Amino acid sequence: MALRIVANRPDPAILTLPWDTALEDWTEHVVPLPRGLSRHIVRIVRLGERVYAVKETQEEIAFREYRLLRDLQRMQLPAVVPQAVVAGRPDDLPAALVTQHLRFSLPYRSLFEHGLSPDQVPSLIDALVVLLVRLHLADFYWGDVSLSNVLFRRDAGGFAAYLVDAETGELRQSLSRQMREYDVTVGTENVYAELMDVMASGAGEGSEIDPGAVIDLLQTRYEQLWNELTAAETFSADESWRVEQRIERLNDMGFDVEEIDIVTDIDGDEMRLQPRVVELGHHARELQNLTGIVAEDAQARRLLNDIAAYTSSRDLGRLDREIVAQRWLRETWEPLQALVPAEQRGKLEPAEIFHEVLVHRWFLSEQAGRSVKLLDAARSYVASVLAEKPEEAVAAPVTPPG
Repeated sequence: MALRIVANRPDPAILTLPWDTALEDWTEHVVPLPRGLSRHIVRIVRLGERVYAVKETQEEIAFREYRLLRDLQRMQLPAVVPQAVVAGRPDDLPAALVTQHLRFSLPYRSLFEHGLSPDQVPSLIDALVVLLVRLHLADFYWGDVSLSNVLFRRDAGGFAAYLVDAETGELRQSLSRQMREYDVTVGTENVYAELMDVMASGAGEGSEIDPGAVIDLLQTRYEQLWNELTAAETFSADESWRVEQRIERLNDMGFDVEEIDIVTDIDGDEMRLQPRVVELGHHARELQNLTGIVAEDAQARRLLNDIAAYTSSRDLGRLDREIVAQRWLRETWEPLQALVPAEQRGKLEPAEIFHEVLVHRWFLSEQAGRSVKLLDAARSYVASVLAEKPEEAVAAPVTPPG
């Protein structure tokens, strides 16, 4: 059978991979990027400047997941980007799904091995919950909610989650409450088992985690976020200001609202508000439009706040935001990033470095009893904090326990 490659973003270099060899025996092109636990054999490979994840699976499953990931990409949902499916390999070797590696992303076990503390676990769960809610809003049934099927990127001290395994997923015309509840139930069971595994392995400070409390948190946070984004709200006609308040609250959470459905009763004395949320990324889109900087949403909010502080401190409020943002880029962002040595730029994303410098500046100012200049704080951060951090763009692979 002839080798068959189906790709939406053709990369001729994929042809150079040793498709006549079982994936577990690959050594050439394989790079030491962390990968999570998987029921399939997975390898991370570098082809020139591009890095891919290659997963062996059945041909039918590979094509189904490839098409589903493409659909999620078109819907701008947080998932890895599909690159190709390779079928018809010699000696009846399995088909392979090729996806683009998500830079600066880590599986959950790597986060624990890199020093994730018990205090940060709620942020990890919040990221998983936000991902699950976003998928449910798009009528996506996951079927296997777990930390293992997600990659995490740092986001202003918290995390953003990306779907990495959509093998059991399904886009439906409408997602029932029962299917959503089943996804949450499966998620609590899987997360409980995964945290127990972390504790057993001794990774990081996992022994201090209470898995029972974590899954309770997962259920609670899911219900809270789902209700905030979808629940109808009833109020009297003279409380119309609550419409704008609800929109602002959703925007503060990072969600855009496409339209609001307001229904009044016969007498016009009571109003019912039903928002239609489009997607997360409100702050990230605003920052990118202003500056061209691509960041996660919490990072973007932090940068937008700094631009606002910059505007106020220099009395630039009379100028257009676009003009001020360009000045901030030249006078603040670019000089700070220039202080990061080339050999340390694989440790954190630029927006996360900026966030951490702001946090470091706050600590230095508190210790000094005065305001420390941003670039002075950046120099201190690069020398004393960033230099000690592990590489996250390229890191040692996670070794499964046992």
